[in-house]
Amino acid sequence: MSKIKGAIVVNTDRCKGCQLCIEACPRHVLVLAPRQVNVNGYPFVVPAHPDDCIGCASCGIVCPDGCITVYRKKER
Repeated sequence: MSKIKGAIVVNTDRCKGCQLCIEACPRHVLVLAPRQVNVNGYPFVVPAHPDDCIGCASCGIVCPDGCITVYRKKER
């Protein structure tokens, strides 16, 4: 049986650092970027543990600004 793996892409320029995606992730993949802000002065999220992503898209669903895109692929 193949596993589903996910890949997360965050539009860091639009992210406002609300952390809803961090709370929604069941695998704790996302974190706030340490001591960094985007072009608007907001802290933003980054995938800290991208290999743990299962592609559930919970982070993208709860993002109020639509900053997160989740891709899924089957792993052999």
